[in-house]
Amino acid sequence: MKRYLLLFFCIQAVLFSSAQKNNLDYFVSQALASSPLLKGYEYQLSSLSLDSMILRASLKTQVNFVSNNSYAPVIKGWGYDEVITNGQQISALASANRVLFNKKNVNAQMAGFQLQGEMARNNRRITELDIRRTIAEQYITVYGEQLSLEFNDHINEMLRREDSMLKKLTQDNVFKQAEYLSFVVTRQQQLLNTSQLRIQYAYDFAGLNYLSGVVDTAIFVLAEPVFNSIPAETAFHSSFFKQFELDSLKLVNDRSIIDVGYLPKVNIFGDGGYNSSLAYRAYRNFGTSVGVNITVPIYDGKQKKLKYSRLAIEERTIQFNKDVFTRQREQQLFQLRQQLMQTEEQIDLINKQVKYIETLITVNERLLATGDIRLTDFILALNNYFNAKNLVTQNYVSRLKILNQLNYWEK
Repeated sequence: MKRYLLLFFCIQAVLFSSAQKNNLDYFVSQALASSPLLKGYEYQLSSLSLDSMILRASLKTQVNFVSNNSYAPVIKGWGYDEVITNGQQISALASANRVLFNKKNVNAQMAGFQLQGEMARNNRRITELDIRRTIAEQYITVYGEQLSLEFNDHINEMLRREDSMLKKLTQDNVFKQAEYLSFVVTRQQQLLNTSQLRIQYAYDFAGLNYLSGVVDTAIFVLAEPVFNSIPAETAFHSSFFKQFELDSLKLVNDRSIIDVGYLPKVNIFGDGGYNSSLAYRAYRNFGTSVGVNITVPIYDGKQKKLKYSRLAIEERTIQFNKDVFTRQREQQLFQLRQQLMQTEEQIDLINKQVKYIETLITVNERLLATGDIRLTDFILALNNYFNAKNLVTQNYVSRLKILNQLNYWEK
């Protein structure tokens, strides 16, 4: 009993795994996992985290060991002035240094790291959207070819059945040999089209695997792609508009860094150890020293004002680019929605025509059996049917591609 249960669960697992590979989400997830761009953003975020830790570590007291040792000999009155060099010097010191009142500077830099992290995450999100759109575009192309192949296989089977009947009727002199040959040519052309489509389908399926980073040569039936539209009122919360928001926040942070650069700076330092010229009582030259360094900016040639002017230009550029992008996005969405509406109307019209043609073909098939219709009229009806069904597929694929574009711009 346990063996049967184990076998049952193994079969279910295999079937579930296969089912998961035939939908759009599978190929998108594979593409996201194998994208070097997304991996680069992950490394960038890790690097920014380390930069923040390095900055925090730099706030602590810095301790160093410093040793300066020199000898400047004077030979027969020739040499460096001993007043300057002391002849020789030996020092072995432990020094400590710390910047005081540095909180505003640190906060500005930390805010800069956080903004860079947000920008990297937002860029990663936009890259994900680009990947999803690209994979979906290829997936829809392959899916459309799959629909065409299914229809062509159905048609080929129907023509095979008709061929058997028409061949017999021609032998019975119900139809002329020339009429029958016209039908054979139509059937052979349909088989040739199917063969060509199958080659293109295999090529595009391989392209889908390549774009997704899937190493597999198997071809299987794809599920219909599904797109969930997002309400337009959420547009300004999208990643595209988030980029402009982050750029503006970066300018605010840049102003803070400029302001911090003009604050007084206080640095305390100290050292202790051995420092001697060996000139007098060298054994007693152990000691310590402490000090403070204060820097107060007074005049820098109006650099601060010029830096502010540069940031103002960047701010105007960001606002201009945002306005242009907003208009182009609205125009793009308007055109896509209009195309979607027209395409759906076209699909409805063609489907109605297909129903009429299917009814006509059914009637013609009955008339063929008794020879009450010309074979050329039946071939014409078949060609109209082929063309109408191909138009349905083309418009359906166009509809899916429009939905893919809408799904991209509305996120």
